[in-house]
Amino acid sequence: MAVTLASFCLLVVVAALGPHRPYASIRSSLGHKRAAAAAAPAVGICASSVLVYGYQCQELQVTTQDGYILSLQRIPEGRHSNGTKKPPVLIQHGLLVDGVTWLLNSPDRNLPLILADNGFDVWIANTRGTRFSRRHTSMDPSDPKFWNWSWDELVAFDLPAVFDFVYSKTGQKVNYVGHSLGTLFALASLSDGKLVDQMKSAALLSPIAYLSHMNTALGVAAAKAFVGEITTLFGLAEFNPKGEPVAQFLNALCVYPGVDCYDLLEAVTGIISHFSLSLIINYLAAKLLTTSVNLSDLREKLLPQFFHC
Repeated sequence: MAVTLASFCLLVVVAALGPHRPYASIRSSLGHKRAAAAAAPAVGICASSVLVYGYQCQELQVTTQDGYILSLQRIPEGRHSNGTKKPPVLIQHGLLVDGVTWLLNSPDRNLPLILADNGFDVWIANTRGTRFSRRHTSMDPSDPKFWNWSWDELVAFDLPAVFDFVYSKTGQKVNYVGHSLGTLFALASLSDGKLVDQMKSAALLSPIAYLSHMNTALGVAAAKAFVGEITTLFGLAEFNPKGEPVAQFLNALCVYPGVDCYDLLEAVTGIISHFSLSLIINYLAAKLLTTSVNLSDLREKLLPQFFHC
């Protein structure tokens, strides 16, 4: 089936774009000969979440200009391919998760597999520090310097490196789907006139530019207290949402007025009315992942502003 931009619009909401020049290039970083300090996980996303459904899937690596080795999965076609050249679509996850978050449902309810079955060449990104991207050409995750980055580096290095790689492999402009933090990458890049030469369209799911309109009690309390509590009191470089320091931090937040920690999910998300219980259990079973505490810069830079997408 021939794929058009219109069919892409039916699958994800498409937004308008603006002009680019990449900061980090996969072509400038493939020359590294040093072995990565940390070994790659034995079982990747392809084996655990894609191949089991009968789809083709490739495990790939992209090295950023500042030395981080990122995991990237490619689903080149659906289960019933007609062999035609397919438009690429890059899918970028949000905060505290990785590419697996797109693959928690059955194939008919997973965005990457739906796109593949509808004629797209699907690429799944995993930002630095996530489960399959915890490697560097010279540093180890146990080194605090490994975690010395924020969303600025994700925009300046991770996103351009992955875009360069997909563009060089396909020879086509890339459709982009970002969720939450993944939308911030696109907004930051496009506001600086970057990526437009390689991006065809962007679909921003739960887009975020500023945090001033958050209205869940726990979200507001966390945004106001996050920086001082985590980075100063605990002196952490790696933010582990399941670690003891974070548990202490959460206990402190639970005393804020209006925060109901007996229903922690809705305390974060607000009232949930369109999910089945089985889906919620499935999502909660997925492991929350670590990131850099420097992503708390989101609070410093975004909360005081007045604009929210």
